[in-house]
Amino acid sequence: MTYTTLISAATLNQHINDPKWVVMDCRFSLANSDAGGYAYRHGHIPHARYAHLNKDLSSAITDYTGRHPLPDFALLAKKLGAWGIANDTQVIAYDDNSGAFAGRLWWLLRCLGHEKVAVLDGGIQHWQKQGLPLTTALPDIKVVTYRPYLNTAEWLNASQVQNSLAKKSICLIDARTSERYRGEQEPIDPVAGHIPGALNRAFQLNLDNKGLFLSADSLHNQFKKLFGETAPEQVVHYCGSGVTACHNLLAMEHAGLTGSKLYAGSWSEWIRDKNRMIARGSGI
Repeated sequence: MTYTTLISAATLNQHINDPKWVVMDCRFSLANSDAGGYAYRHGHIPHARYAHLNKDLSSAITDYTGRHPLPDFALLAKKLGAWGIANDTQVIAYDDNSGAFAGRLWWLLRCLGHEKVAVLDGGIQHWQKQGLPLTTALPDIKVVTYRPYLNTAEWLNASQVQNSLAKKSICLIDARTSERYRGEQEPIDPVAGHIPGALNRAFQLNLDNKGLFLSADSLHNQFKKLFGETAPEQVVHYCGSGVTACHNLLAMEHAGLTGSKLYAGSWSEWIRDKNRMIARGSGI
Protein backbone atom coordinates (compact mmCIF):
# COMPACT_ATOMS: atom_id res chain seq x y z
CA MET A 1 0.00 0.00 0.00
CA THR A 2 1.34 3.41 -1.01
CA TYR A 3 0.23 6.57 0.79
CA THR A 4 0.24 9.73 -1.32
CA THR A 5 -1.90 12.31 0.50
CA LEU A 6 -2.95 11.55 4.10
CA ILE A 7 -2.32 8.78 6.58
CA SER A 8 -3.98 8.06 9.94
CA ALA A 9 -2.11 7.80 13.23
CA ALA A 10 -3.23 4.19 13.58
CA THR A 11 -1.85 3.22 10.18
CA LEU A 12 1.46 4.97 10.77
CA ASN A 13 1.80 3.21 14.11
CA GLN A 14 1.44 -0.15 12.37
CA HIS A 15 4.47 0.70 10.21
CA ILE A 16 6.52 2.67 12.73
CA ASN A 17 9.41 0.19 12.67
CA ASP A 18 9.31 -0.45 8.92
CA PRO A 19 12.82 0.19 7.54
CA LYS A 20 11.35 1.37 4.23
CA TRP A 21 9.39 4.13 5.95
CA VAL A 22 10.84 7.46 7.15
CA VAL A 23 8.94 9.87 9.39
CA MET A 24 9.74 13.60 9.18
CA ASP A 25 8.95 16.09 11.96
CA CYS A 26 8.19 19.48 10.36
CA ARG A 27 7.09 21.47 13.39
CA PHE A 28 7.77 25.18 13.07
CA SER A 29 6.65 28.55 14.45
CA LEU A 30 6.77 31.78 12.46
CA ALA A 31 7.06 33.62 15.78
CA ASN A 32 10.07 31.57 16.97
CA SER A 33 12.06 29.67 14.36
CA ASP A 34 13.79 27.59 17.05
CA ALA A 35 10.54 26.32 18.59
CA GLY A 36 10.13 23.32 16.26
CA GLY A 37 13.60 21.98 16.90
CA TYR A 38 13.14 22.48 20.62
CA ALA A 39 9.86 20.57 20.53
CA TYR A 40 11.48 17.77 18.51
CA ARG A 41 14.30 17.34 21.04
CA HIS A 42 11.78 17.15 23.88
CA GLY A 43 9.58 14.51 22.29
CA HIS A 44 8.87 13.26 18.78
CA ILE A 45 7.28 10.29 17.03
CA PRO A 46 9.69 7.32 17.17
CA HIS A 47 12.39 7.28 14.46
CA ALA A 48 11.40 10.75 13.19
CA ARG A 49 13.99 13.09 11.70
CA TYR A 50 13.59 16.88 11.94
CA ALA A 51 13.25 19.21 8.94
CA HIS A 52 13.53 22.97 9.59
CA LEU A 53 11.31 25.15 7.40
CA ASN A 54 13.85 27.95 7.01
CA LYS A 55 17.07 25.93 6.92
CA ASP A 56 16.01 22.74 5.12
CA LEU A 57 12.81 23.45 3.18
CA SER A 58 13.58 26.98 1.97
CA SER A 59 16.55 28.94 0.64
CA ALA A 60 17.89 32.31 1.78
CA ILE A 61 15.69 35.36 1.34
CA THR A 62 16.83 37.98 -1.18
CA ASP A 63 15.56 41.44 -2.14
CA TYR A 64 13.38 39.88 -4.83
CA THR A 65 11.96 36.80 -3.15
CA GLY A 66 9.19 36.08 -0.71
CA ARG A 67 9.72 34.92 2.87
CA HIS A 68 10.27 31.23 2.07
CA PRO A 69 11.95 30.89 -1.33
CA LEU A 70 12.09 27.43 -2.80
CA PRO A 71 15.12 25.45 -1.64
CA ASP A 72 18.05 24.46 -3.79
CA PHE A 73 16.62 21.14 -4.95
CA ALA A 74 20.05 19.53 -5.44
CA LEU A 75 20.90 20.40 -1.84
CA LEU A 76 17.51 19.16 -0.67
CA ALA A 77 18.12 15.85 -2.45
CA LYS A 78 21.39 15.49 -0.51
CA LYS A 79 19.55 16.18 2.74
CA LEU A 80 16.93 13.59 1.87
CA GLY A 81 19.67 11.01 1.42
CA ALA A 82 21.24 12.08 4.72
CA TRP A 83 17.86 11.52 6.40
CA GLY A 84 17.81 8.00 4.96
CA ILE A 85 15.19 8.73 2.31
CA ALA A 86 15.65 6.81 -0.94
CA ASN A 87 13.51 7.09 -4.06
CA ASP A 88 11.35 4.13 -2.98
CA THR A 89 10.94 5.23 0.67
CA GLN A 90 7.46 5.85 2.04
CA VAL A 91 7.77 9.27 3.69
CA ILE A 92 5.36 10.53 6.35
CA ALA A 93 5.48 14.22 7.33
CA TYR A 94 3.85 15.69 10.42
CA ASP A 95 3.70 18.88 12.44
CA ASP A 96 1.65 20.37 15.28
CA ASN A 97 -0.45 22.62 13.05
CA SER A 98 -2.72 20.17 11.22
CA GLY A 99 -0.36 19.87 8.26
CA ALA A 100 0.28 23.58 7.64
CA PHE A 101 4.06 23.02 7.59
CA ALA A 102 4.24 19.29 6.83
CA GLY A 103 2.41 20.07 3.59
CA ARG A 104 5.47 21.98 2.41
CA LEU A 105 7.69 18.87 2.57
CA TRP A 106 4.92 16.80 0.98
CA TRP A 107 4.76 19.21 -1.94
CA LEU A 108 8.55 19.55 -2.33
CA LEU A 109 8.95 15.79 -2.54
CA ARG A 110 6.27 15.63 -5.21
CA CYS A 111 8.24 18.24 -7.17
CA LEU A 112 11.17 15.83 -7.03
CA GLY A 113 9.05 13.05 -8.51
CA HIS A 114 8.46 11.33 -5.16
CA GLU A 115 4.89 10.01 -5.02
CA LYS A 116 5.19 7.93 -1.82
CA VAL A 117 4.75 10.81 0.61
CA ALA A 118 1.81 11.55 2.92
CA VAL A 119 0.93 13.92 5.75
CA LEU A 120 -0.07 12.55 9.15
CA ASP A 121 -3.73 13.52 9.58
CA GLY A 122 -4.14 15.46 12.81
CA GLY A 123 -0.41 15.75 13.37
CA ILE A 124 1.39 14.97 16.58
CA GLN A 125 -1.55 16.10 18.72
CA HIS A 126 -3.86 13.44 17.29
CA TRP A 127 -1.04 10.88 17.59
CA GLN A 128 -0.82 11.63 21.31
CA LYS A 129 -4.60 11.63 21.77
CA GLN A 130 -4.58 8.07 20.46
CA GLY A 131 -2.20 7.16 23.29
CA LEU A 132 0.70 6.55 20.92
CA PRO A 133 4.28 7.01 22.10
CA LEU A 134 6.81 9.80 21.81
CA THR A 135 10.54 9.52 22.33
CA THR A 136 13.56 11.76 22.80
CA ALA A 137 15.90 9.18 21.25
CA LEU A 138 17.53 10.27 18.01
CA PRO A 139 16.97 7.93 15.06
CA ASP A 140 19.58 5.52 13.79
CA ILE A 141 19.97 6.66 10.17
CA LYS A 142 21.47 4.77 7.27
CA VAL A 143 22.59 7.38 4.74
CA VAL A 144 21.48 6.67 1.17
CA THR A 145 21.59 8.39 -2.22
CA TYR A 146 18.48 10.23 -3.35
CA ARG A 147 18.14 10.83 -7.10
CA PRO A 148 15.88 13.81 -7.85
CA TYR A 149 13.64 14.02 -10.91
CA LEU A 150 12.63 17.66 -10.68
CA ASN A 151 9.41 18.79 -12.33
CA THR A 152 9.45 22.59 -12.59
CA ALA A 153 5.89 22.58 -13.95
CA GLU A 154 4.62 22.06 -10.39
CA TRP A 155 4.86 25.79 -9.67
CA LEU A 156 4.53 29.22 -11.29
CA ASN A 157 6.63 32.34 -10.85
CA ALA A 158 5.24 35.87 -10.56
CA SER A 159 5.47 36.62 -14.29
CA GLN A 160 3.65 33.42 -15.15
CA VAL A 161 0.92 34.29 -12.66
CA GLN A 162 0.55 37.80 -14.12
CA ASN A 163 0.41 36.54 -17.70
CA SER A 164 -1.96 33.69 -16.88
CA LEU A 165 -4.33 36.00 -15.00
CA ALA A 166 -4.30 38.41 -17.95
CA LYS A 167 -5.22 35.53 -20.26
CA LYS A 168 -7.75 34.22 -17.72
CA SER A 169 -6.14 30.79 -18.07
CA ILE A 170 -5.83 30.09 -14.32
CA CYS A 171 -7.98 30.26 -11.20
CA LEU A 172 -5.89 31.69 -8.35
CA ILE A 173 -6.82 30.70 -4.76
CA ASP A 174 -5.50 32.54 -1.68
CA ALA A 175 -5.06 30.23 1.33
CA ARG A 176 -4.79 32.98 3.96
CA THR A 177 -7.55 33.97 6.37
CA SER A 178 -10.35 36.13 5.01
CA GLU A 179 -9.17 39.10 7.11
CA ARG A 180 -5.73 38.99 5.50
CA TYR A 181 -7.21 38.39 2.05
CA ARG A 182 -9.42 41.48 2.39
CA GLY A 183 -6.50 43.53 3.70
CA GLU A 184 -8.12 44.21 7.07
CA GLN A 185 -5.27 42.56 8.98
CA GLU A 186 -1.68 41.84 8.00
CA PRO A 187 0.42 40.60 10.92
CA ILE A 188 3.40 39.43 8.87
CA ASP A 189 3.92 41.22 5.55
CA PRO A 190 4.43 45.00 5.05
CA VAL A 191 1.55 45.36 2.56
CA ALA A 192 -2.03 44.17 3.09
CA GLY A 193 -4.44 42.84 0.49
CA HIS A 194 -4.47 40.15 -2.18
CA ILE A 195 -3.56 39.51 -5.80
CA PRO A 196 -6.30 40.94 -8.04
CA GLY A 197 -8.50 38.18 -9.42
CA ALA A 198 -7.76 35.70 -6.63
CA LEU A 199 -10.46 33.78 -4.82
CA ASN A 200 -10.16 33.08 -1.09
CA ARG A 201 -10.20 29.77 0.76
CA ALA A 202 -8.43 29.80 4.11
CA PHE A 203 -6.59 26.49 4.51
CA GLN A 204 -8.22 26.03 7.93
CA LEU A 205 -11.50 25.28 6.10
CA ASN A 206 -10.01 21.93 5.06
CA LEU A 207 -10.20 20.77 8.69
CA ASP A 208 -12.87 19.69 11.15
CA ASN A 209 -13.07 20.85 14.76
CA LYS A 210 -10.58 18.15 15.80
CA GLY A 211 -7.91 19.35 13.39
CA LEU A 212 -8.44 16.41 11.02
CA PHE A 213 -9.00 16.79 7.29
CA LEU A 214 -12.59 16.72 6.09
CA SER A 215 -13.65 13.72 4.05
CA ALA A 216 -12.54 13.53 0.43
CA ASP A 217 -16.16 13.96 -0.69
CA SER A 218 -16.66 17.09 1.42
CA LEU A 219 -13.44 18.64 0.16
CA HIS A 220 -14.31 17.76 -3.43
CA ASN A 221 -17.72 19.44 -3.15
CA GLN A 222 -16.35 22.55 -1.45
CA PHE A 223 -13.55 23.13 -3.93
CA LYS A 224 -15.84 22.49 -6.90
CA LYS A 225 -18.27 25.04 -5.48
CA LEU A 226 -15.39 27.52 -5.26
CA PHE A 227 -13.92 27.21 -8.75
CA GLY A 228 -16.81 25.70 -10.67
CA GLU A 229 -16.05 24.21 -14.07
CA THR A 230 -12.38 25.21 -14.01
CA ALA A 231 -10.14 22.20 -14.54
CA PRO A 232 -8.05 21.33 -11.45
CA GLU A 233 -4.91 21.67 -13.60
CA GLN A 234 -5.76 25.37 -14.07
CA VAL A 235 -5.98 26.05 -10.33
CA VAL A 236 -3.01 27.82 -8.72
CA HIS A 237 -2.65 28.22 -4.95
CA TYR A 238 -0.82 30.91 -3.00
CA CYS A 239 -0.59 32.21 0.56
CA GLY A 240 1.81 34.51 2.41
CA SER A 241 5.02 32.71 1.49
CA GLY A 242 4.16 29.51 -0.38
CA VAL A 243 3.91 27.24 2.66
CA THR A 244 0.30 26.97 3.87
CA ALA A 245 -0.96 27.12 0.27
CA CYS A 246 0.37 23.55 0.00
CA HIS A 247 -2.39 22.60 2.45
CA ASN A 248 -5.05 23.55 -0.12
CA LEU A 249 -3.11 21.70 -2.81
CA LEU A 250 -2.94 18.61 -0.57
CA ALA A 251 -6.66 18.86 0.17
CA MET A 252 -7.47 19.00 -3.53
CA GLU A 253 -5.26 15.99 -4.27
CA HIS A 254 -6.91 14.06 -1.44
CA ALA A 255 -10.30 15.00 -2.91
CA GLY A 256 -9.33 13.58 -6.30
CA LEU A 257 -8.94 17.04 -7.87
CA THR A 258 -5.43 16.41 -9.13
CA GLY A 259 -2.91 18.59 -10.89
CA SER A 260 -3.23 22.03 -9.29
CA LYS A 261 -0.10 24.19 -8.99
CA LEU A 262 1.58 26.54 -6.53
CA TYR A 263 2.60 30.17 -6.93
CA ALA A 264 5.73 29.53 -4.92
CA GLY A 265 6.70 33.12 -4.13
CA SER A 266 3.16 34.02 -3.03
CA TRP A 267 2.06 37.33 -1.52
CA SER A 268 5.35 38.19 0.18
CA GLU A 269 7.09 38.00 -3.22
CA TRP A 270 4.27 39.66 -5.16
CA ILE A 271 4.49 42.86 -3.09
CA ARG A 272 8.28 43.17 -3.61
CA ASP A 273 7.53 44.76 -6.99
CA LYS A 274 5.57 47.99 -6.56
CA ASN A 275 4.41 47.77 -10.18
CA ARG A 276 2.31 44.73 -9.38
CA MET A 277 -1.33 45.50 -8.68
CA ILE A 278 -2.94 44.68 -5.34
CA ALA A 279 -6.58 44.48 -4.29
CA ARG A 280 -8.39 44.97 -1.01
CA GLY A 281 -11.88 44.12 0.19
CA SER A 282 -14.02 41.09 -0.57
CA GLY A 283 -14.22 41.67 -4.32
CA ILE A 284 -11.72 39.85 -6.49
